[in-house]
Amino acid sequence: MSSRIERLCVEKGLKMTEQRRVIARVLSDASDHPDVEQLYRRATDVDPHISIATVYRTVRLFEEANILERHDFRDGRARYEEAPETHHDHLINVQTGEVIEFQNEEIELLQQRVAERLGYRLIDHRLELYAVPLDSKSGKAGKKSEG
Repeated sequence: MSSRIERLCVEKGLKMTEQRRVIARVLSDASDHPDVEQLYRRATDVDPHISIATVYRTVRLFEEANILERHDFRDGRARYEEAPETHHDHLINVQTGEVIEFQNEEIELLQQRVAERLGYRLIDHRLELYAVPLDSKSGKAGKKSEG
């Protein structure tokens, strides 16, 4: 069975070599936001003949086709995720590098209101929150989900 990324590539008319299929599957299976080096390691676990150059070219091709989204979470690495079907934002734990995806309707509405107050119609945005965990000793443990 093909991955969502593979299906999107076919729909967009991209030529799918076996190595591109492996990279597409690795990306679709990722639960994190891997960089090219991480993708390369995971892809070579499946096919040791894949070169780092192939991974770079494939990621660039997928990004240009709007199949992948590129992120810079201030850690010096471009990180990737499958272009989401629904909008979400990111909270980045600066101590561990963990990226937590979240949705919050209040934030979405506030951003629209801010744009309107300034005389604009919001067409797109990206929100990244950089944070450290609350001190659990003080009884202020952070919540993982947001409503």
